[in-house]
Amino acid sequence: MSGSKPLLGLCPVGKFVFSNEDALRYKELIQARLREWDVSFVDLDGVLEDGLVKDQAHVGPVVEHFRRARVDCLFLPHCNFGTEGAVGMIAQKLSLPTLLWGPRDEAPLSDGRRLRDTLCGLLASSKVLHKLGVPFTYIENCRVDDDLVRTGLDTFLRAAAASRTLRNGVRIGLIGQRIDFFWTTITNESELLERFHVEVLPLDMVQFIEAAKQRAESSRDRYADEIRELRKSCTVEGIKRDISLMNVLGVRDQILALAEEHGLDGIAFQSFMSVIDAAGAYCSYAEALVSEHLPLGAESDIHGVISDLLLRRAKFGAEATFLAEFTVRHPTDDNGILLWHAGAPLSLCSPDVTPKIGHHWILPSPLSGMLHFKLKDGPITVARFDGDRGEYQLAVGEGQSMEGPNTLNNYVWMKVDDWPVWERMLIEGPFIHHVAMAYGHYGDALIEACKYVPGLSPVRLARG
Repeated sequence: MSGSKPLLGLCPVGKFVFSNEDALRYKELIQARLREWDVSFVDLDGVLEDGLVKDQAHVGPVVEHFRRARVDCLFLPHCNFGTEGAVGMIAQKLSLPTLLWGPRDEAPLSDGRRLRDTLCGLLASSKVLHKLGVPFTYIENCRVDDDLVRTGLDTFLRAAAASRTLRNGVRIGLIGQRIDFFWTTITNESELLERFHVEVLPLDMVQFIEAAKQRAESSRDRYADEIRELRKSCTVEGIKRDISLMNVLGVRDQILALAEEHGLDGIAFQSFMSVIDAAGAYCSYAEALVSEHLPLGAESDIHGVISDLLLRRAKFGAEATFLAEFTVRHPTDDNGILLWHAGAPLSLCSPDVTPKIGHHWILPSPLSGMLHFKLKDGPITVARFDGDRGEYQLAVGEGQSMEGPNTLNNYVWMKVDDWPVWERMLIEGPFIHHVAMAYGHYGDALIEACKYVPGLSPVRLARG
């Protein structure tokens, strides 16, 4: 499910004391809307009479059916009232991200009778979910065709997809050891495994370099063709001999091969200096190409890879994400900040610039290979998973690209609601300068995802 929408278990709820006909009508309306919105779901038609939960005796068949279907999350629309005991037990036994909602009730009939008391049923069911310790997402009681339903469901599905990262487990490959002077990327691997099901697989740098160079040697003709096209689409400076670029492509292909061989969900990479010296070039172009397919954390940043995974999955894998850095404030706008780093996916390049492969502008070196281009404009979400001493938090914020001065490597200036507030929260929290970024606004989904990850607290980067 790493790049796909989750499978929804649709569990319509009714109660015998209200109109069964009206409950059926709303069940069918909800099914129709889910199909219109291209939501993959499994319902209870053919499992229960009318496809509605109306008795606590229904708990066993419903749980068995959804487990067999391997649903990823649960939707409990209350169609006329609610059978709260069944609702609570189904949600507790499945232990999946759970969505609670019901359609707004119409006016009473002319004789004073009511066909549905949906809001009343929601209040009863929510109390049982609280009593049983079941976390859930709630959409305000509203009409089926109100925008709240569609947007709320979308947020919930994205939250379910993101939370699955730390509920069902991921494997992150660590190529090379942590660079000594990056104390900020020290992590507690044992705690990550025990609490969040994150397995870190160490991969030897010497073996990696040998395999990457063997790939460059054995793929010379294919790489030569690729490099010819690269020199047409990018400005390449400081690399006259193709062998260095072939080594860079070998690094790319070896990373992807290791990911395939070991079933890795992301890569933390010791970006320098061993692999650079061996390749005869900086490898940020290889990192950019890998990032099109899976999260890559430069500078051995395991928490950065987790941040990237959470954000990428909240997007349903629709577009690559990038592990950037908060670097400097905008020179004239107090709410502007520079998102910057190297190795951004080329698919995020601004359409009005030509990418350049050139020298490192900070480190004195004769070697080339650093990637330089401005990122595209648009709405932006940033996220950082981090923690110390057993307390883990997910910082989430949203902004918009803005005009700003040119600089080098991969960058975009972002405007937020109140940068001084963000800055203080980041400085005083357990966070570092690395932050996953994606185009689009997914903050609500990531904040909601934390409900479903025990031990992970959300921090919304925003003015209070």
